[in-house]
Amino acid sequence: MSSMLGSALRNLPVSSAWAAGALARSFSCSSQFQASAQPKTKKTLGKTGVKNVVVVEGVRIPFLQSGTSYADLMPHDLARAALQGLLTRTSVPRDVVDYIVYGTVIQEVKTSNVAREAALGAGFSDKTPAHTVTMACISSNQAMTTGVGMIAAGQCDVVVAGGVELMSDVPIRHSRKMRKTMLTLNRAKTLGQKLSLISKIRPDYFAPELPAVAEFSTSETMGHSADRLAAAFGISRYEQDEYALRSHTLAKKAQDEGLLQDVVPFKVPGKDTVTKDNGIRPSSMEQMGKLKPAFVKPYGTVTAANSSFLTDGASAMLIMSEEKALAMGYKPKAYLRDFVYVSQDPKDQLLLGPTYATPKVLEKAGLTLNDIDVFEFHEAFAGQILANLKAMDSDWFAQNYMGRKSKVGAPPLDKFNTWGGSLSLGHPFGATGCRLVITAAHRLRKEGGQYGLVAACAAGGQGHAMIVELYPQ
Repeated sequence: MSSMLGSALRNLPVSSAWAAGALARSFSCSSQFQASAQPKTKKTLGKTGVKNVVVVEGVRIPFLQSGTSYADLMPHDLARAALQGLLTRTSVPRDVVDYIVYGTVIQEVKTSNVAREAALGAGFSDKTPAHTVTMACISSNQAMTTGVGMIAAGQCDVVVAGGVELMSDVPIRHSRKMRKTMLTLNRAKTLGQKLSLISKIRPDYFAPELPAVAEFSTSETMGHSADRLAAAFGISRYEQDEYALRSHTLAKKAQDEGLLQDVVPFKVPGKDTVTKDNGIRPSSMEQMGKLKPAFVKPYGTVTAANSSFLTDGASAMLIMSEEKALAMGYKPKAYLRDFVYVSQDPKDQLLLGPTYATPKVLEKAGLTLNDIDVFEFHEAFAGQILANLKAMDSDWFAQNYMGRKSKVGAPPLDKFNTWGGSLSLGHPFGATGCRLVITAAHRLRKEGGQYGLVAACAAGGQGHAMIVELYPQ
């Protein structure tokens, strides 16, 4: 399967210094990053009789590697901080918000409806409904589109959507044998019954059940799937490391230049104020090459360096009907337009969600790949991203697996994740979708584009894609 990405990748940097120089040239020779850049003139995607739904603002607290500054908190603490950051940024009255939806993946049992607990903690009215959704890595995408649907249906005018994940503290259960014994013990009425049950406890009952980032249907970790996917598409360890280096280098540049405007500071109780992501670490091909395979040992190609890291973080987004936003005096950032969800084989095609979702959302919106000015794809693994780009650029894959006559094509790298991605910025499972959308909106404004395409894969072999249209200034 040929790919224009493959040619581009062969010209990617072999050292961080080379990368910095190449990227600097690509950024400095254009006016696309000037604040005064004007969008190209294209048709709007508004539809007669359908409410326009807009993003007024989106924020996130800094995404941090698990086990660092957020380690002693709970998920609702992070979500509350994101909500408070959104309130501070927008000054939206709390009682104007009709509904709150949050996405999360690994639920804290004490706050299973984390949206409600975070909303109450952030000072929203106890009369404001809130619910939590889960759809693996596209959980906050689902939260957003739930809000879009509620507004489009006329049920709400103002929705706050977001996502949260705290990988520093995940539920660890007793073994099933121990759980059954303890529940039965709780119902025992006499001392004799209790002693009888206790006498049946064996040492193996005390072995805990540790959570695993693995597919229930296949018992395979996502890293294993990424390794097999990279092998299937002929993506080398070298190419994966190159792409990861690109992500970190671009993220560092965006961070240094103040482009990551969605990040809001978070004063961690008992600690210093966190102001920026801490996983952005440009390295070198030589250093990355020293790491051993993380999943398929000893010959795998997926390593800690070319994978997204376990991340703590939360995001929040203010979504309104266009009429309500303008009536309240807001200048929206972007329209949320067409979106699709897809699902496919959870084993061999677990991480190919963007490949399947992208052509569908383009067709639904009446656009082509060439119409898109900004691409923001979720980077779970470098091998996953590169496999998707190769699959999208393959007629053979389109015809044999997607039921299409021809390929959709691969996004050009000069429009693709140019402010970094999940490999470098971090990937709090439930929070990433909102980051992708607001980054697309900010890039459209900065670079003078009109249409952005956001796409992501998720566990379970699912995926999501959405068209974001710049709001006219």
